[in-house]
Amino acid sequence: MVAETVAHPSAASEHAFEQAMDEQELVRRAKTDAEAFGVLYEQHVAAIYRYVFYRVGNIEDAEDLTARVFMQALKHIGNYNDRGLPFTAWLYRIAHNVVVNFRRDQRRRPAVPLEHLCDAAHPRFVQEVEDLAHRLDHERQRQRLLNAIRRLPEDRQHLLVLKFVEQLSNAEIGRIMNRSEGAVKSLYHRTLAQLRDLLCEMEEEQ
Repeated sequence: MVAETVAHPSAASEHAFEQAMDEQELVRRAKTDAEAFGVLYEQHVAAIYRYVFYRVGNIEDAEDLTARVFMQALKHIGNYNDRGLPFTAWLYRIAHNVVVNFRRDQRRRPAVPLEHLCDAAHPRFVQEVEDLAHRLDHERQRQRLLNAIRRLPEDRQHLLVLKFVEQLSNAEIGRIMNRSEGAVKSLYHRTLAQLRDLLCEMEEEQ
């Protein structure tokens, strides 16, 4: 029984290592092989679309920008070097920059119909919003929360999407945002405080 208990974590670690090696090999091949890049696309497109959709709030824009993300990834994959940063983190960085540039060009922040958000985002996101917002249990109030989030600076929106939509840990977010785990935790607390203040301001505006 003791031997079995010890074997399970080892097997899980070995499987995770093999998966990482498989992705590294795919990325290496994708630098010269379009078919290998296609496999990477299939593995990551859903997550990148969810991320972009939540940031821009429009299905057509999200589809267009997701395509731009992978076009840029294909164009620059030859420059990608695995320095302990997962390929997914590299894609999220590209996605963040694409969204920031899009917003700078468009000068607009569209609202997202809640029913569309629920269809496109991670299934557990609504529950996470409920936990974050405590008593914001009505559709109108949830929409106010989403609007408040879009008033946050870009890096704080970036953090909340990675935290609540993609369900990433502080360590994973730190690798994507090029910050230490402690810095991410600190930014997260400051972001929640700012979000609370924004919600109070919006309540007073009504």
